[in-house]
Amino acid sequence: MDIFEFAKSKELAAQEFYRNLAQKVPDTGLSGIFTLLANEEEKHLEIIEKMQAETDIENATTTILSDAQELFDKMRQGSKKFTYDKSELELYKEAQKIEQNARDFYLEKAQQTDKESHRDIFTKLAEEENKHYFLLDNIIEFVSRPEQWLENAEFYHLEEY
Repeated sequence: MDIFEFAKSKELAAQEFYRNLAQKVPDTGLSGIFTLLANEEEKHLEIIEKMQAETDIENATTTILSDAQELFDKMRQGSKKFTYDKSELELYKEAQKIEQNARDFYLEKAQQTDKESHRDIFTKLAEEENKHYFLLDNIIEFVSRPEQWLENAEFYHLEEY
């Protein structure tokens, strides 16, 4: 299997994983965040397909963190109590591991390619996967300690970095 086919299979698997999580999670806010992540993986798939076809790629960066921040803000404004079981937390940690592996894969491929345009895209995809990892880190923190996470309304957990 070549690099592009392998990358596409990873993105498809991640997309499916997030769509399943979005359906399983009991909170609509978190469901929305997982849907955002699934949509991001779909965009990554499209970027890889364009790379494979050697078609121009306009933009490989996204607004996932600011979009997720809006959803967290809505969740914070609600008065709902958040309770989650351990199995959900394990799923979120599994998702985080998927993002970490994808980031490492893209960084490795960026170093291995001779094409500068591919190197740039692989690096940008790695940065995007790192944003997903960071977002999942916030979800894990939110699920583990919702009262503490929510009570600090001035602190924005998802600042762009």
